[in-house]
Amino acid sequence: MSKAKSSRDRRIAPPGVTRVTRSSINPQDSQRTKPTDSGLVNDLSLMSVSEQQALLAREGKSYQSPSTKSVLSSSSGTSMPREALGTIGRLMKLGRVRNIVVVAGAGISTASGIPDFRTPGTGLYANLAKYDIPYPEAIFNIDYFSDNPHPFFSLAKELYPGHHRPNYVHYFIRMLHQKGLLLRMYTQNIDGLEKMCGIPDDKLVEAHGSFATAACHLCYTPYPAEEAKQAIMNGNVPICTFCAGAVKPNVVFFGEDLPEKYFQHAEDFPKADLLMIMGTSLKIEPFASLINTVKSTVPRLLLNRDPVGPFERRPLRRGDYMELGDLSDSVRKLAEILGWHTEIQDLMNSHENGVCSYTDPSSSSGENSDSSETDSMH
Repeated sequence: MSKAKSSRDRRIAPPGVTRVTRSSINPQDSQRTKPTDSGLVNDLSLMSVSEQQALLAREGKSYQSPSTKSVLSSSSGTSMPREALGTIGRLMKLGRVRNIVVVAGAGISTASGIPDFRTPGTGLYANLAKYDIPYPEAIFNIDYFSDNPHPFFSLAKELYPGHHRPNYVHYFIRMLHQKGLLLRMYTQNIDGLEKMCGIPDDKLVEAHGSFATAACHLCYTPYPAEEAKQAIMNGNVPICTFCAGAVKPNVVFFGEDLPEKYFQHAEDFPKADLLMIMGTSLKIEPFASLINTVKSTVPRLLLNRDPVGPFERRPLRRGDYMELGDLSDSVRKLAEILGWHTEIQDLMNSHENGVCSYTDPSSSSGENSDSSETDSMH
């Protein structure tokens, strides 16, 4: 039994650290009170144009503050400078930040053609009827998998990496590394696009695991990942040679322990001098709470389709900034402020070796490449 025990030890928290498993936030606990009409003007004064438009759309209003009206009417067709991106860009250009932590969810991969999980109509959870499961999240529930692994294996055929390429957002994060600014990237995604674009393993924490390795879901005995993939692709269930349990890729299911590398956050987040949060709904714990572990003086930038977590509150915490809308567009604008856009485009074209040519996000059809949804896993 020593082999199985050794494998299991890798999956639990380090000594002295409380065992942590993945779980969903109770929707009732995550609800936020929307701003009242009386506070709308004050709220708008704190927000960039894109944020104002998003908030007003949710409120069903067409109000513009006097200051916003004057800026827009006198701009001769040009948009108001984006305060969030401009402020963070200035800090970066002045060398005020040198240890950036990136927290990312499924929204960074939708521009690569991978659906997020919770967007109504198009998200993965909205399209699982064919798997005949009791509720959408069951397909990633370890107890349900133990009883019936077939739905997950059917879905896994579509989820296995190799069908998609990294996009501009991934290469922006790689550029952070090349500039010596990336302390660590924490991703909920299981699509492997971070590694594919060249972000080094020592700079990456795949909080919800990946398809790169496989193991028995009962005894955790390692299993050749390629053999597991071939079995799954052929419609078979890979079986553990040690205990005869079903083998699965080391993707973290609801109810499973997080990988040991996740606990590196206890050292990384206190060191961060800038936190970037991209394409996530912040609905999956304990990952969602990571953003609250940086020092209170550290600026936090949310790049997302919608405000989420603490960014739903008004007024925002001092030092919190958000840019709402299409993620690829927002990231490209930040890159332009930093003077990195051409470098990123060249890096992208060079690394892709012509397999997937770069397309400027601003020239696309306007498809929303961001998501407020999290995890390329949940």
